[in-house]
Amino acid sequence: MKPKNKRLSLIVATMTALAASVALILVAFEDNVVFFYSPSDLLKKRPGPTQKLRIGGLVKKDSIKREPGVTEVSFEVTDLNNSVPVVFNGILPDLFREEQGVVAEGRYREQLFYATQILAKHDEQYMPPEVAESLKKSGKWKGPVELEK
Repeated sequence: MKPKNKRLSLIVATMTALAASVALILVAFEDNVVFFYSPSDLLKKRPGPTQKLRIGGLVKKDSIKREPGVTEVSFEVTDLNNSVPVVFNGILPDLFREEQGVVAEGRYREQLFYATQILAKHDEQYMPPEVAESLKKSGKWKGPVELEK
């Protein structure tokens, strides 16, 4: 084999190995990637029922419902344009309450979001960045006024 052909074969083999490595890495990370949606985004995009995702917004006023003696709770997450009903079976964070920021992780199917984890804001001033951005896009942002530089 000529040196030119050996070099070309080596380049092709290296590129093939690199492409295979990248493909394997992407497949491995696919299960760990969790997309974030606002209620409006979720209703527009309708992800598959097996896709793990996060939904963020505010807990809608008068939407929290729970039965005595049962850990299941249902409520609605809103971006002030649209709302998505959420069902969660577990203990809610102490800071979880109506009209406060929340991020729920789980799966969306049959017009319900089945949460496996609920994250509540950790103080009065905190708003998850994704939730704040969604509220800004909808024109409903009531956060601190940002001064222009």
